[in-house]
Amino acid sequence: MKLSARNVLKGKVKAVTTGTVNTEIVVELPSGEEIVSMITKDSAERLGLKVGKEVHAVIKASNVMIAVD
Repeated sequence: MKLSARNVLKGKVKAVTTGTVNTEIVVELPSGEEIVSMITKDSAERLGLKVGKEVHAVIKASNVMIAVD
């Protein structure tokens, strides 16, 4: 698999919360940090996502916002 995205982080699914349309996936990285992704319910089912499954979090953003208090 080749991607144009440079930010690919390997981790394991920590939690799956399925909604009516979307599913929230929590991915735990080897460092213990977590990344949360919202994908369609159909995509989560098609990928067979379940707790413990090894996955890659692919981050591709054309904009990065910065905020301060």
